[in-house]
Amino acid sequence: MRSRSVLAAAIGLLVLSSSVGLAGVGLVQTVAGQQQGTATTTVAHGEPDLNLRVPNPIVQPGQTNEVTVQVTNRGEFERGTSDMRDAVTTARNVEIEAEADDTPFTVRSGTLSVGPVTAMKPGEAPLAIDVPADVDAGTYTIDVDVTYSYTYRESLTSNVYERTETDSMSIDLVVDDDARFEIVDVSTDAQIGDTGTLAATVKNIGDETATDIGVTLESLSSGVVFGETTQDTAHITELQANETATVVYDVSIQPDTSKRQYMLDGTVSFKTADGLQRVDKSPAAGVIPLAEQQFSVSDVESDLHVGEEGDIRGVVTNDGPTAAANVVVTVTDESRTVVPIERSVAVGTLESGESAPFRLPVDVSGEAEPINRTIDLGVQYRNTDFEQRLYEDLEIVTEVDEQRDQFLVNVTDREIAAGGEETIDVEVTNNLDQSVTDIEASLFADEPLDSSDDEAFVKELEPGETATMTFALSADEGATAKTHPISFDFRYDDESGTSKLSDTTRVAIDVVESEGGLPVSTIVIVGLTIVGSGAFIYQQRR
Repeated sequence: MRSRSVLAAAIGLLVLSSSVGLAGVGLVQTVAGQQQGTATTTVAHGEPDLNLRVPNPIVQPGQTNEVTVQVTNRGEFERGTSDMRDAVTTARNVEIEAEADDTPFTVRSGTLSVGPVTAMKPGEAPLAIDVPADVDAGTYTIDVDVTYSYTYRESLTSNVYERTETDSMSIDLVVDDDARFEIVDVSTDAQIGDTGTLAATVKNIGDETATDIGVTLESLSSGVVFGETTQDTAHITELQANETATVVYDVSIQPDTSKRQYMLDGTVSFKTADGLQRVDKSPAAGVIPLAEQQFSVSDVESDLHVGEEGDIRGVVTNDGPTAAANVVVTVTDESRTVVPIERSVAVGTLESGESAPFRLPVDVSGEAEPINRTIDLGVQYRNTDFEQRLYEDLEIVTEVDEQRDQFLVNVTDREIAAGGEETIDVEVTNNLDQSVTDIEASLFADEPLDSSDDEAFVKELEPGETATMTFALSADEGATAKTHPISFDFRYDDESGTSKLSDTTRVAIDVVESEGGLPVSTIVIVGLTIVGSGAFIYQQRR
C-alpha cells in the first residue's frame, strides 16, 4: 500500500513540476510577446506608391494644349501603428518633368511642382504641350519623370530616415479623329474709321462631319471691334470633312487705327457624329482693314475781290481705296467777310483715284481785307453701304484781291463849251470775270452840267469786252471854265441771273469857253436890240 502511495506521490510531483514548467514557459513567452509588441509600435516602415492619371487625355491639333496630370499615392505601409502611416507613405516635394521625344508633340512646361501627395490627397499640375496641326489621329505616349522625397523609417525616439527617388512613368494622350477646323481666309471691306463686314472662311480639316457649329471670333486689339464688343459668334449648320463655309460678321475699325494686320482668336464649338459636344480652340487668323477714305484738292484758283462775288475753283480727287458715291464738296469754314453763296456743290460719284472739277461761288464783303485766306473744306459722300460720311481734313489757300470797278468807263471827248450841248461817246468795258447781260447805264450830272439823254443799254458783255454808249451832255451858259464831275452806274444781270447794281464810277468833264467870243445869249440880245433900235428910228422918220 505504501509503495502505491509513494508512486502516486511521485506521479503527482511530476505532474506538478510539469505544470510549473509549462507555466514558466508561458510566462516567458508572454513577456517576450509584450516586448516584441512594444518594438512594433515604436518603429514605422513604409514608402509612397505614386501613379499618374490624365482625366482628359484628348488634345487638339494646331494649338498649345493644357493637359492636367494628377498624381495619386496608394502608399505601401509595412510596419507601425495606423497613426504613423502618413509619416512613411507621404511623398513630399513632388515634381514632374515630361518629355515627348518619341512623339510629334513638344512639351513647353518644363519641371512642374506638385507639392505633397498623400493617399487621401492627390496632387496635380498642368502640362503645356504643343500639338502640330497636321498630326495624325491616334494615341501618343509621353514619358514623365516623377521626383519626390519621403521618410521610409521613423521611430518614437525621433530617428527619421529620408530618401529621394525619381520614378519613370508615362501618360497617354489622344488625338481623336473628330472634326477639326481651320480658318483658311479672312477679308473685310471695312475701312479705318468706318464700319463694314468681315468674311471668314472655315474649313473642316478633320475626318468626321460636324454639326451645330458655332464659330466665335475675338479681336485681340481695340482697333477692331464686333459691333460694340470684342467678339461675335456665327452659326454653321453642318460641315463635312474637307468642306468649307463662309461666315460674315459686322465690324467697326476705330479712327486713327494703323493699316496693319490684326489678330483674331477663333473658337469653334460643335457636335460630333455621336452627338458629343466638342470645342476646337486652335483656329486663328489675321485681318487687314482697308485704308481710310481720303480726299485731296488741287489746282485751286479764285477770282475773289473785296466787295464782289467770285468763284473758288479746284479739282477734288478720291484718294481712298473704294468708290465714293454722291460726292459733295462743302465749305465748312465760318467767316464774316467771305461767305459762300452756295455752301456745297455736287460732283457725282468718284471711283478710287478719280478726280472731278468743282466751283464754289463766294461773296466777299466790302469790309474784307485784300489778303490771302485759308478756307476749310469737307467732302461729303456715301460709302459702299450707302451710308453718309464726311471727310473734313481739307484746307485751301486763296487770294482776295483789292476792290475794283465792275465796269471801266472811258469818255472819248471830255470837253464841252459853256452854253453848249454835246453828244458824248462812252466806252464801257466789262471788268468782271464773268459775262453780264442786260446792262443799263445811267449818267448823273450836277449843275452846271445836265443831260437830256442820260440812259443807255447793252444786251451783253463778255469779260473784257467793250461797248460804246452814247449820252447827251450840256453845260449852262454861265458855267465856269473848269473841270466838273459826272458819274455812271450800271444795273446788270450776272451769270446766275441775279440783278446787280455796280459801284458808281466818276468821270471828269472839262467845261471851256465857247469859241467866237460872245455867248449865244448875248448875240441874241444884241440882235434883238439892233432890230428894236432900227424899228424905232424908222417910226420916227415917218
